[in-house]
Amino acid sequence: MIKEYVSEAFVTNELFHEWGDISERRELVKTYMSIYVDYVYESKALYVSEDQKACIGLQPSKGAPIKPQIKMLLRLMRKIPFGKIKKLMGFVKQISDSNKEYASCPHIEVLMVCVDRGLQGQGRARELLEFAQSMAESRRLPLLIGTDMKEYCEMYVHFGCKLFNETRASNGVTRYNLVWKP
Repeated sequence: MIKEYVSEAFVTNELFHEWGDISERRELVKTYMSIYVDYVYESKALYVSEDQKACIGLQPSKGAPIKPQIKMLLRLMRKIPFGKIKKLMGFVKQISDSNKEYASCPHIEVLMVCVDRGLQGQGRARELLEFAQSMAESRRLPLLIGTDMKEYCEMYVHFGCKLFNETRASNGVTRYNLVWKP
């Protein structure tokens, strides 16, 4: 169930726009995100609501496990055409340093936030972010969020995060980096 709504939610993500229009990329993005959800779960970074309809990935900067990352890369290479992965990783590399202002210090990274489509607009994303903020506060660490979607950036700002950087990749995708400090 989690993989289904996460995968469907990311079909429209700007990061994947070069994989074709939404109907062309749907199955590839769903496959990619299914593998990514497995990675977040195997990294023990996935937090899911009681009803299984909302989730957030939260990973402390120290001790991020390597084995799940390697497994994810191997799975991606088996399931996604190499040319598509290579192109995507090229753009990811262009925007990956955009959060270095805060990422070089201990922090908690938000890997993903997702709410089942039928429950959107009911405060579930706010609940997830408040959970993340309480975790960051208890550890006295900043919370880092990166998104490729302007409307999500605006939502995070509304929830108290500060936009500290925007980076545009050569494919036209803008990465918005935000921080919330306890």
